[in-house]
Amino acid sequence: MFYCIVNPSARSGHGKNIYNLFEEKCKALGKPYKVIFTKGPGHAMNVAKRLTEEKAEDDASSKNSPEADSPLNIVVMGGDGTINEVISGIQNFDKVRLAVIPLGSGNDFVRDLGLPKDPEVLIDRILKDEVVRKLDIGNVHYDHMTKTFSRLHDERISEDRRFDVSAGIGFDAAVCEEALSSNTKNKLNRIGLGKLTYGIIAIRQILHADQPSCDIETDDGKHIHIDHLIFAAAMIHAYEGGGFKFAPDADYQDGYFDLIAGGDLTKKQIFKTLPLAYFGKHYGLPGIYHIRAKKIMIKTSIPMWVHTDGEVLLKSDSITLTCHHKKLSLLS
Repeated sequence: MFYCIVNPSARSGHGKNIYNLFEEKCKALGKPYKVIFTKGPGHAMNVAKRLTEEKAEDDASSKNSPEADSPLNIVVMGGDGTINEVISGIQNFDKVRLAVIPLGSGNDFVRDLGLPKDPEVLIDRILKDEVVRKLDIGNVHYDHMTKTFSRLHDERISEDRRFDVSAGIGFDAAVCEEALSSNTKNKLNRIGLGKLTYGIIAIRQILHADQPSCDIETDDGKHIHIDHLIFAAAMIHAYEGGGFKFAPDADYQDGYFDLIAGGDLTKKQIFKTLPLAYFGKHYGLPGIYHIRAKKIMIKTSIPMWVHTDGEVLLKSDSITLTCHHKKLSLLS
């Protein structure tokens, strides 16, 4: 059985067309399937939670049945935010296999996976029902949760949130928070230029964002102090922010974060560095820090926006990030 979680508004409504193709393929091959169309923020997470809980209950009530050992196949059709919600809702990764058909404006999760660009080819690959690889998953723990919430935050916010691409505090999270409810993004998405949203908002954030002091520590004893933090991001994949190659050496299967931080830079230096970061050419530049670790603690002098895969819930001044090695089984 393939459970499809579809964001119908992805790609300005084209998500339904991709699902129709998936449905046709399933019918032609005799593959059982069920679809759930998301209805708003948090819905995909609740669906994934319910599906995995029901799977656990069914397995417990039929221990001697072959179905008890069968995995739960979830196909996500949407952008990085929808994928993040599903990842955050899964209760037992050992029993779940995920497939992704990217439909977002950023699609950072799939940029370094080498997936087929043709949806039909990708669907054929998914329906082979074979695990292609296993990926690392990250968890951010809000050591301190403020009451400053994002405009599109979930109704209930846990102290922990998973991520599969990156989690960041500061500039990149502030850009994401503004982009989540940006009329500019909606307009540009309609003409296929949604990626420009992040660039427009980024310029505004550079000119006006706070830059507090920050301390970053790792479980293996590394320490970084920054007097004026711009951002810090724990990366699993190479890209975030709709194609910025912040972590060119990141390996999504090695069990480590590539932490990238920037600070103590003039606005002129920031505008010079940002284009280089898009192409992954920023390592070694003044004010750019790069360390690798399995666990990272970040504290800032004032609360700042925190994002997980571009999803922003609240501001915090203390977070802990932990990498879980090869936790996610991928069908694509």
